[in-house]
Amino acid sequence: MVRANGAVSLRELARVVQTSEVTVRRDVRALEAEGLLDRRHGGAVLPGGFTRESGFPQKAHLATAEKTAIADLAAGLVEEGEAVVVGAGTTTQELARRLARVPGLTVVTNSLLVAQALAHANRVEVVMTGGTLRGSNYALVGSGAEQSLQGLRVSRAFLSGSGLTAERGLSTSNMLSASVDRALVQAAAEVVVLADHTKLGVDTMFQTVPPELITHLVTDEPPPQEERAAAELQALADQGVRITVAGAGRGAAPGQGGQEDGNAQAAGPDALRQSRREVPLPGQRGRHPHGGGGGAQLRAAPLAAQGEGQPPGRIADLAPRRH
Repeated sequence: MVRANGAVSLRELARVVQTSEVTVRRDVRALEAEGLLDRRHGGAVLPGGFTRESGFPQKAHLATAEKTAIADLAAGLVEEGEAVVVGAGTTTQELARRLARVPGLTVVTNSLLVAQALAHANRVEVVMTGGTLRGSNYALVGSGAEQSLQGLRVSRAFLSGSGLTAERGLSTSNMLSASVDRALVQAAAEVVVLADHTKLGVDTMFQTVPPELITHLVTDEPPPQEERAAAELQALADQGVRITVAGAGRGAAPGQGGQEDGNAQAAGPDALRQSRREVPLPGQRGRHPHGGGGGAQLRAAPLAAQGEGQPPGRIADLAPRRH
């Protein structure tokens, strides 16, 4: 399956071979020891991950539920009449589908997939960069794309990538894509990174956004056994990145107040699952909307249900630990 698709998720492998993810993870570890594949958080790819980039068909089938949840939360950050830039990627494509409902929005993008998702949105203006088409991810790259972004200024940039670490920030495997992403960052007052947990702790060849330039990270809750992903989240929070986690709150301990419903909860991976009574956390850097004085906590707020009869989702805003 990895040879055919370039990448595959543990969840999909477990479904196909009708066994548990624990068994699949053990076997993938053995195959990695033989040099047949490289493990990634939540999946496996062909060897040579620093330089090899999976194409759109392969990426589209990885962490699909997580990408959908991330896109739902990220869309809530965009206001009516705003101007934003949206980079290329399968997660940003999901975001674009939701932005079609925001009236008066202007979206600048180098992604054909993002533009296509917004093509029939009557109240959204789409501005495409120039450049050379890169067929593997349907994105415009090169000097034409970069020059078309010069002099542009928008409120936010929404970007994805191949990997995210606290040390190097967001990175990708392709030099041309990285160069255009850096130009998108320069055009925005704030940078919002959309990255599912399979990308946390993964470092690829070309840096696109250093950690100090990441304003906000929207991700999903790593599985309890993914300790490395949880550690990366905490390290990014310690650097002042605002972190919103989709799907947080499962089995979390109840907290005290702080939300309109009066039922805030600590949430996140096991390493981060702490009650507000137990660990007071300092405020984040002033550049974030909720920054300021002390009292910022690891907390969750209810979201609107995705459909009738469905329970509300939850998010967690992750604040840095007190040292």
